[in-house]
Amino acid sequence: MRKLVIAISMLAFAGSVAYADPVQDRQALMKERGKLAGQLSKVVKGEEDFDAAAVLKTLQALQANAEKFDVEKLFPAGSDKGDTTAAPKIWEDMAGFKADEDKFLANTKAAVASPPGDVDGLKAQLNTLGGDCGACHQSYRVKKS
Repeated sequence: MRKLVIAISMLAFAGSVAYADPVQDRQALMKERGKLAGQLSKVVKGEEDFDAAAVLKTLQALQANAEKFDVEKLFPAGSDKGDTTAAPKIWEDMAGFKADEDKFLANTKAAVASPPGDVDGLKAQLNTLGGDCGACHQSYRVKKS
């Protein structure tokens, strides 16, 4: 019985630590997202050769990143303070913010479900995903000076 109580306590603690610092957690996810998009961008720019398997793997990683982006847990009330570029509009329009993130996730899933066969296909997908990112940043991110 004691082992069960300890195990449950450890799981509860682990769950609470998962988003112990929502600002750092969301920044880490966004940095990872930017890195993945940058890898795809190198292929589109011709800085790296098109490799369908590598592109698909990166798109899958981008989808996994988007699936981890839990708006409610990463942007709780009060997490607009400190070292963050999250705009106040996020908390004023949480439904719109979540809709933008859901759109990015849907477009990422579509890219994974129908992976590009060449650079032009990747360029089209990256334009869609980049448009999602840009629109969200335009509305929900404070520009650093």
